[in-house]
Amino acid sequence: MAKSRPLAEMSRTTSEENRVRAEDQRERAEGCRTTAEGHREVAESGRTEAERLRLVAEGVREAAEEARHATIESVAAAAEALTASLAQMQFLDDARNTLRQLTPKKAGEVQ
Repeated sequence: MAKSRPLAEMSRTTSEENRVRAEDQRERAEGCRTTAEGHREVAESGRTEAERLRLVAEGVREAAEEARHATIESVAAAAEALTASLAQMQFLDDARNTLRQLTPKKAGEVQ
């Protein structure tokens, strides 16, 4: 019977060591879960920021497209105004030439 006590004591000691190891592993596993959750939160934050930037980029693209259309319209209006000015200048030049032809020449004038 004396031998069974040391065996029981060894078994109890081994069980306690195993319990301590299991507790240590549980704490490490909990730390890993906490770290993983932190990484998930960072990844979700990154996804949210990427989506926000995508929406901002889409808004910028739409604004650029509107500006492009406004520029095209502005250039077309300027071309139309220049065309009208050129037509007026041609009309005035034609009128001046017509007046020169219709005006009697005075002696000594060079046309």
